[in-house]
Amino acid sequence: MNEKIGVFDSGLGGLSVLKELRNTLPNEDYLFYEDSIHVPYGEKNDDVLFEITSKIVDTLLKEKCKIIVIACNTATTACMKRLREAYPNTIFVGTVPAIKVAYDHHSKDTVILSTPYTTKSKRVQELVRDYHREDQKIHLVSGENLASLIEQGNREEILSVLKRVLAPYKETCDSIVLGCTHYSLIRKEIAEVVPNVDLLDGCVGISQEVKRQLESHHLLTEKTTYGDLTIINTKDDALIQRSFELLDQES
Repeated sequence: MNEKIGVFDSGLGGLSVLKELRNTLPNEDYLFYEDSIHVPYGEKNDDVLFEITSKIVDTLLKEKCKIIVIACNTATTACMKRLREAYPNTIFVGTVPAIKVAYDHHSKDTVILSTPYTTKSKRVQELVRDYHREDQKIHLVSGENLASLIEQGNREEILSVLKRVLAPYKETCDSIVLGCTHYSLIRKEIAEVVPNVDLLDGCVGISQEVKRQLESHHLLTEKTTYGDLTIINTKDDALIQRSFELLDQES
């Protein structure tokens, strides 16, 4: 019960999921694993991603995590099924683009902005098929190298990419699904490029699913005090402080 919730992503993106988890389950302890050395995941193939994510899962299990949250759309799409098969006794909660959120939101013209891998994935095609009204237009748009630029904090380049990839939809779309957890960190920049649209992500849904899984497995913490947070960064320990600062800014 009192073991940690493990959360991982290829860097900063998972902070958006972690923040919502801590809002929903504030008494839980968390271990956030930032795999910055392998960012971006969206440019790797399935086998490479499975090898990377398997090693992360091994680490999180050694650290006694009771549930593992894959705070990455690409890793979820590419690896969730294989990870569940390889670790049958581990509870996984994944992340997929919030296409159902856009459907429930009654959006009429929706851009699904995601990594190159996620944009082309079979899972996204399935979600579009399952949650697509006849009166709704859906555009699958690659965010190109945005994840890497977000890691670098390169605002001018971020704006340049956003202006280029979103230009065809600027005058018509009413919602943008943030199909990479990194993109939740650049909401201001997206709103600057495409104002007056709804920016949708799945962070609330993920946190609610984690809560449901912990409840159903009787694993909710017994602690009544605010939980601890540990961050691991695979590239540079100096980046850990940056993540704590970003969490404080978003609070």
